[in-house]
Amino acid sequence: MENEIIHTDTAARPLGAYPHARRLGNLLFLSGIGSRNASDDSIPGLEQDAAGNILKYDIGAECHQVFANVKAVLEACGSSWERIVDVTVFLTNMKTDFPVYNKIYGEYFSSVQACRTTVEVKSLPTPIAIELKVIASIE
Repeated sequence: MENEIIHTDTAARPLGAYPHARRLGNLLFLSGIGSRNASDDSIPGLEQDAAGNILKYDIGAECHQVFANVKAVLEACGSSWERIVDVTVFLTNMKTDFPVYNKIYGEYFSSVQACRTTVEVKSLPTPIAIELKVIASIE
């Protein structure tokens, strides 16, 4: 059974000692993928004060970026969006962000029909509002 660790420059770098993804046989397990931009680590729509407190964020812009990051990792691994089988979504504000996220998710996943779990978390390692954990197939 093939076991491969995958890193790519097309998605934001991991924040610790872990890969973007790991392949085991025909399954691909993506590490938590956030909405940071791969080129400069910026977070779309985020405004912070001098102390780093979040003043404003744009969950819609973050959704589009996190989906682009997941797609980039999948493609770097030899997989594709259509091969996603399971998604775990972490939101930092379920009450406010879920309606926007759910609408955009529907636009991206209507033909994929992946299993999905969405949970609220108090915070994520950077000031992002969304992170995805994805399992996909290869071949």
